[in-house]
Amino acid sequence: MLNFVTRIGVLGCAKIARRSVIPALKELHHDFKLVAVASRDANKANDFAVEFDCEAIVGYEEMIARVDIDALYVPLPTGLHFEWLSKAILSGKHLYVEKSFASTLAQSNLLVNLAAKYKVALMEGFMFLYHRQQTVVKDIIEDDAFGNLRHFHGCFSFPPLPVDDFRYDEALGGGVLMDAAGYPLRAVHYFCGDSLTVKSSSIFRDPKKGTSLWGSAYLSNGKGMGASIAFGFDNFYQCRYEILGSKAKITAERAYTAGPNFFSRLLLEDSSGSRVINVDKDNHFVGALREFRSLINIPRNRKEHYNQILKQSQSLEKIKDLSKSIDKSE
Repeated sequence: MLNFVTRIGVLGCAKIARRSVIPALKELHHDFKLVAVASRDANKANDFAVEFDCEAIVGYEEMIARVDIDALYVPLPTGLHFEWLSKAILSGKHLYVEKSFASTLAQSNLLVNLAAKYKVALMEGFMFLYHRQQTVVKDIIEDDAFGNLRHFHGCFSFPPLPVDDFRYDEALGGGVLMDAAGYPLRAVHYFCGDSLTVKSSSIFRDPKKGTSLWGSAYLSNGKGMGASIAFGFDNFYQCRYEILGSKAKITAERAYTAGPNFFSRLLLEDSSGSRVINVDKDNHFVGALREFRSLINIPRNRKEHYNQILKQSQSLEKIKDLSKSIDKSE
């Protein structure tokens, strides 16, 4: 029985922290105590501190050095991760990190090895995996009535962001590859296993800034099973996946961003027809933080998450590299 509370700090005042993650931490007050929020902007830190009844810290170094903080939630842009995650790991802080975990596979390898050495829990923030609809889908595709997996297709894309959004800045770790692409890619590995590897990809980049804006990729296990993913900024909104089996097909219509008051709708099709499966509302941010809490307290579970981070990073880098090869050939 766990009888202590994980003292946590938030490294950065991102919108997702204010809107979703900090409220989830507050809901889990028996598991987490929010100690402080840090920002390089004193006004932002103070606003968060007043709103969420915690301490304001200006700058990230002081937060990392605090001995009264066990863990950090890090919603900083990906391009800032390597510096601050390295320092946090060296200080012994457990880390729940917004996607994408690192800008390159080399950085991910270094950080994961460092975390293993310092016995630190790492978790990449793909919260959608902890929504009950994914458990329902997994149970369906593992049933004999679904048959063998044949193909996965997932898409996550949305209309233009504000022009000053950091995700349009590749230097900060922006671009669609480090953002929207990660969701359907992570779903591929979750549902289909790690045997699928990236075989081809294509990415459109802003001709002036060079920032990746939209694209697609294909993965295969070399034995006939494949997966296709599409992702994009400046696109028609899509947030879905469909999984084809030898006997049936399941589709999730709001796969990655089902809010805490949203009732999910799955469509199951087979030879007898189709039926809708309604899934009760769920807060996947709460579910993800419960998983993070378990990693802190059960060290033997950390290796699985280390491997997930590395597989995701490896696949993203392969998509990037293959798309460049195609661009050169064209």
